[in-house]
Amino acid sequence: MSRLSPAARKALLTLHLVTSLGWLGADLVLLTLGIVGLRGADPAVVYPAAGLVVTYLFAPLSVVVWLVGVATALLTPWGLLRWRWVLVKLVLTTVMLGLVLLLLMPTVRGLGELGPAVTTRDRLDLVIPPMVSTSVLIVATVLSTYKPWGRRRVRAGGNRRPVAAGRP
Repeated sequence: MSRLSPAARKALLTLHLVTSLGWLGADLVLLTLGIVGLRGADPAVVYPAAGLVVTYLFAPLSVVVWLVGVATALLTPWGLLRWRWVLVKLVLTTVMLGLVLLLLMPTVRGLGELGPAVTTRDRLDLVIPPMVSTSVLIVATVLSTYKPWGRRRVRAGGNRRPVAAGRP
């Protein structure tokens, strides 16, 4: 059952879409910087710029997307654990958030400090993670669009069984 008015629900959904698109856009900017860095652009320009993007756009947007996504799930009929596609999106986004905050941010900041001493191996650290995260964000978008699988239901006794896919 919805706990929000239709207007508030649309506003929350719009906020989720805008922040998610911002996260994807920041991810593509990081990927672009990584590719130009790999192709030989000046590391003294590329990697400090990437550090700014990850610090002031990518990381904050990842936190906001996660928070707004959880709020959207909790305050709308979808629920947080009711539908498999929502649960999969929650897991994907939570893992990505952890990787962004614990691995990507320190790595990219470190690249900015290395400057011209950045090796090819180091340069790949700004290409491969954004490629993977862009793919994961696209999968999350597909899940939101198609809403596959069915509803999760717990029987008395703890056995779970799927119920036919329906939409609230």
